[in-house]
Amino acid sequence: MMRLTAIRPRRKKLSLLVIDGEEAMTVDTGVLQEMGYREGSELDDEQLKELLDRSQQRRAREKALYLLEYRNHSRKELEDKISRVTSREAAREAACHMQELGLVDDTAYACDCARELVYRKGFARSRARWELEKKGIDRETAEYALDELHADWEEILEDVVERKYSRQLTDETGKRRTIQALMRLGYRYEEIRPVLLRWAPMDDE
Repeated sequence: MMRLTAIRPRRKKLSLLVIDGEEAMTVDTGVLQEMGYREGSELDDEQLKELLDRSQQRRAREKALYLLEYRNHSRKELEDKISRVTSREAAREAACHMQELGLVDDTAYACDCARELVYRKGFARSRARWELEKKGIDRETAEYALDELHADWEEILEDVVERKYSRQLTDETGKRRTIQALMRLGYRYEEIRPVLLRWAPMDDE
C-alpha cells in the first residue's frame, strides 16, 4: 500500500500528489475529491491506476469541450489536439464521446471546410481534398463534401486569377509566377493556360 502524504494544489484544477514522501504525479482535483482521497489516505496500485485513468478522462473531455467552443473539429483532429495534454487513449475516448453527443460531425465539418477551401482560398479540387484528408477526413467523406459544393472549377479558377493575379500578367515573369502560384493551389497547367489566355497571350502560342 502507498500513503498519500500530501496534496498540493496546482493550476487548471489539478493537484500534485505526494506519495510516501515523494512528489509523484498530478491528477484532476475534482476526480480526487469524488473518489474520496485526502492526505493520509492509503491506496494500492489498482486504485492509483483508476485514479489516473479517471483523471485523464476528465481532463480529456474538458479539453475537448474547450476546443469545440472555438470552432468545429474533425474527430481525428480533436483527438490529436487532446493527446498533447493527455494520454492517446483518453484523447480517443473523449473525441468519440463528443461524436456520440453530436458535438463532432465529420461530414458537416468536411462540408464547411470544403466551402472555405474552395470559395475563399480558391483551391482546386485535388488540393482541397488533400487539405481535408490532412485534417483527418477520410477520402470518401472528403469527396462527398466536394461533390456537395456543385462547384464550377473553371469559374473558380477564373475568379482567383481576376482577384489575385490579373495585374501580374503584363510580362512573362508575371505570367510564370502566376502559373506557379496556381499550380500550388492544385490546378494543372492545361487548366490554367486557357484561363490566362483571356487576359494575355502566352509565349507558347
